[in-house]
Amino acid sequence: MVERPTDASPGGPGSSKDDEEELARRLERLGESLETRRAAEEAENRKGRSSGFAQATKVASEFVAGVIVGAGIGWGIDKAAGTSPWALIVFLLLGFAAGVLNVLRSEGVVADAGARLREAEPKETRRPDRDGDRPAP
Repeated sequence: MVERPTDASPGGPGSSKDDEEELARRLERLGESLETRRAAEEAENRKGRSSGFAQATKVASEFVAGVIVGAGIGWGIDKAAGTSPWALIVFLLLGFAAGVLNVLRSEGVVADAGARLREAEPKETRRPDRDGDRPAP
């Protein structure tokens, strides 16, 4: 059995003009709020995509540069010293390791050694005298 709304229910034929105006104002405010939020989310998504692509390009180029520089140094040493493929192999592997290290540094997994030394505060170490009653100067 289907129930029909009574005249006393909100939005029915018996609702007042003030209730309808209040509802219209609330709907208008809600629509404005949704539009503002949707525009902000779209702007954030556009900005996030471009910076993510830029970060990926930077990381990839750092890795490839490490490998190419290592191979170039190894090839140059092989030409100068006549050691055929050995310097190329060694420096290619070193370039690969340097590329991986650059990627890890840019992603924040591995801290730069200089940054770690700058962040470390000199700790004062006090050793007791031989009697153990007072700290050494």
